[in-house]
Amino acid sequence: MTRTTPDTTPPAAVFTTYSPSTGEPLAEHPSDGPEQVAHAVAQARKVQEGWAALPAARRRAHLLDWKRTLARELDTVARTIAEETGKPAGDAQLEVVLTLEHLAWAARNAERVLRRRKVGTTLFTVHQRATVEHRPLGVVGVIGPWNYPCYTPMGSIGYALAAGNAVVFKPSELTPATGVLLAALFDAAVPEYAGLLTTVTGGAATGEALARSGVDKLAFTGSPGTARKVMAVCAEGLTPFLAECGGKDAVIVTADADLDAAADAVVWGALSNAGQTCAGVERVYAVREIHAGLCERVVRRAEALPTGGEDAAYGPMTMPGQIAVVERHVEGAVSAGGRALLGGPESVRAPYVAPVVLTGVPEDAAAMTEETFGPVVTINEVADVDEAVARANASRYALGAAVFCRNGRAGAAIAARLRAGAVSVNSVLGFAAVPALPFGGSQDSGFGRIHGEEGLRAFTSVQSTTVQRFTPPIALTSFDLPAAARERAVRMAQALHRRR
Repeated sequence: MTRTTPDTTPPAAVFTTYSPSTGEPLAEHPSDGPEQVAHAVAQARKVQEGWAALPAARRRAHLLDWKRTLARELDTVARTIAEETGKPAGDAQLEVVLTLEHLAWAARNAERVLRRRKVGTTLFTVHQRATVEHRPLGVVGVIGPWNYPCYTPMGSIGYALAAGNAVVFKPSELTPATGVLLAALFDAAVPEYAGLLTTVTGGAATGEALARSGVDKLAFTGSPGTARKVMAVCAEGLTPFLAECGGKDAVIVTADADLDAAADAVVWGALSNAGQTCAGVERVYAVREIHAGLCERVVRRAEALPTGGEDAAYGPMTMPGQIAVVERHVEGAVSAGGRALLGGPESVRAPYVAPVVLTGVPEDAAAMTEETFGPVVTINEVADVDEAVARANASRYALGAAVFCRNGRAGAAIAARLRAGAVSVNSVLGFAAVPALPFGGSQDSGFGRIHGEEGLRAFTSVQSTTVQRFTPPIALTSFDLPAAARERAVRMAQALHRRR
């Protein structure tokens, strides 16, 4: 944990991280408790005062210095990610590249998005000059996930810092070294503001301590169940809460779609990162005419992927407990009448899971209603696009989705009917690579937005200001207003508003 002054709090207990691939120990990290977390928040608050007082151009310059440092150390960051998650090195490198894109956008656009702006007044307030300003909250707490331990939390960290806040970051207990490295590289790049980004490490108790620490907002990424628990703690102190939770993302494939392109996207969206992606592809609805052709193409591509070795297309399951969930979903789908076109229960060979492609799975099966978070995809047949939309929208998750349709305009029309926070047409997860686009969902997928202009504003408070430019002819906010003048004002307003 980065500190700007000597820490006199008692030492924390430690925990050990392990390689998901080999099971070998990686490192020991402190299990920070309430005292360590409180110290981190207090120190961050001190540093934040100077950071918030900086001209926006200086904050931008400092954040771009950090970006350049991360770019120089890309291989080091990627290696840490790969060690802790088990994902291939190339995937980890791409994760850092996406992080750099978002950090650059947040740094370069914060001043434009958050600067004070004038707003219009009305006939009765023409004597006022009105403005709106977005101001930093103070200290933002961020609880990050293990599946993308750099890219995902940086969607909150980078934007919160660009908005003028300090950040106390608790990474997943499976990937703490990535979080520690992010803070260390910030301190190296911006030494005069060392401690503005602080990492605390530990498990659920550390996350609870952060939620109780008096931070000015808490941004959380994780499961809906854990989000409810953290949100309940935040509610005790009315701490604002942003939740990015799970998904059960659907892909709709129409009769005129490019099936080769759709199959390529489905396989990547379902199997990359071993399916451990909140906006990954888990359900596909293909219209009857092309269902068999799509299934054939998906199976052919998926079975060609190398798994379980050094040249594997994706790595092991990062969280051991998730293997049982994947196994339960696959077994339940087959028992309920679904067919395994590729793989099946035998695909689970811990810590790896080989690709599983299912079809004909009942819509009420766990594999269709719960987040599987593994390399499993179901391709169900539907009569038409209307049925596909209805099934896609029937989930309690509403994070991402995709549509494959030869005509992009028609695909966009289908996308507009989907209850999802982000939709890609003729690609999957296209929205994740566009920094200007907000990202988030609703219902069990959480609420609030990161990324883009909405992501910057999410880490600010809004202050509205009026400055009286001259004394109004009729002072409506004075006890000295004569009754007759008030009556004339009321009748004038009535006449104005009765007009069309």
